[in-house]
Formats: sequence, structure tokens, C-alpha cells
Amino acid sequence: MAKAKQATVEEKLIALYKLQSIDTQIDKIKILRGELPLEVKDLEDEIAGLQTRVSNINEDISNFDNSVKDKEAMILDSKALIKKYEEQLKKIRNNREFDSLNKEIEFQNLEIQLAEKRIKEAKASIVAKMDVISGAKMRLEDRTTDLNTKNSELESIIAETQKDEEKLGKESARAEKVIDDRLLNAYKRLRGSVRNGLAVVPVLRDACGGCFNTVPPQRQMDIAARKKVIVCEHCGRVLVDKVMAGVE
Repeated sequence: MAKAKQATVEEKLIALYKLQSIDTQIDKIKILRGELPLEVKDLEDEIAGLQTRVSNINEDISNFDNSVKDKEAMILDSKALIKKYEEQLKKIRNNREFDSLNKEIEFQNLEIQLAEKRIKEAKASIVAKMDVISGAKMRLEDRTTDLNTKNSELESIIAETQKDEEKLGKESARAEKVIDDRLLNAYKRLRGSVRNGLAVVPVLRDACGGCFNTVPPQRQMDIAARKKVIVCEHCGRVLVDKVMAGVE
């Protein structure tokens, strides 16, 4: 839509200051919920990390369980072989066979001892992993509760501020129609580069309301006359008089 071509400098300044006021209100709304999305994202990342950790620990426990089962099966096999060799000992005919079978029995006993040691180690690891997973699950539950709370807060704020933000957006569009493109673009560039997004500020106590540097008396008179757009010599912000800004 075409902007009003006949707007005076004073009308443009009034619209520009109104636009600044509207944008400041919108900024406050965004700040109000600005931290919550970041907190929600951090919680989501932490929960994802905890879920991965729990999953990895469960996999480790499963591997230890399988190892225990394998070793227990190995022990049964070794005991079966020992029993077999002991039966064969009863039928041996020479010392060489006797020595050979005894070595096999000794070897299987060593295998059993080693398997029992590995089973003991695996079970100890399972107990340790269970302690870790218990702590991880407790933290996961706490973090999930926190996430639900933060999400509820965020949804509540969005629900409360959405209408205000939409209304302010429409007011902002109306104010922009009064301002020419060059001035509006300069305002937007300045707003993005200055602290708190304040591109239009009043003169307060003979100083710029943005950088607080002194504004000379003659310059203040020119600002109050509203015949041209005047910017702060130090920070580049557009200056308006305190009457326009509604400041006593």
C-alpha cells in the first residue's frame, strides 16, 4: 500500500516515535518468553542425552547378561567334559592316556574357574550399571517434569500475548504508512544496531535519552520545532522533544 505523501515532518516524527513505542512493547513481549524457548531447548537436549545414556547402559547390561549366560553354558559344557574324561579314566590302559586325560580335566577346571571369575566380574558390572541407570532415570524424570512445566509456561505466555502482539503488529503497520521509505529503513537499521532497540529517544534533562550525551540548547529548540528530523551527534538516534514523548 502507498504511504501518505502529504505527511509533514511533525507527523512523521509522531508516527516514528509511536512506531518506536510499539516496537518496544513487542520487544518486551519477546523478552518475556525469550528465555523460555532457550530453556525448553536446553531441557529437550538434556533429556535426549539422558535417554541415549539410559539406552546405552541398558545395552551394556544386556551384553553383560549375555556374557553371564555364555559363561554359565561354558561351565556346564566343561563339567560335562570333566565327567566324560573321568569315566574314560576308569578304562585307560597306559600312563600316556592317563596323563592326557588328567591334563584335559585340569584344563576344563581352569576354564570353569576363569568363567566363574568372568561371571563374578560381569555381575559386579551389572550392579554398578544398575546404580548408574537408576540415577539417570531419576534425573530423566526430573528433567521431563521441568520440561512439561516450562512448556506449559511458554504456551501460557504465548496464549496471553498473542492477541496483544497481533494488535501491536497492526498498529505498527499503520504507523509505518506515515513514514517515508528512506526514514523507515534508516530507523530499522538503527534499531538493529543500538542498545535495547531504541532508535528514537526523547531529550531528557538536556541530554540524549539513548547515550545521555548533552544536547546543545539550539539543537533542542530545533527538535522542539519539529521542522526536520534531527539525530544525536554522538549515537545517531533520532531525537524528539519530551512533550511528544509525553515526559514531564
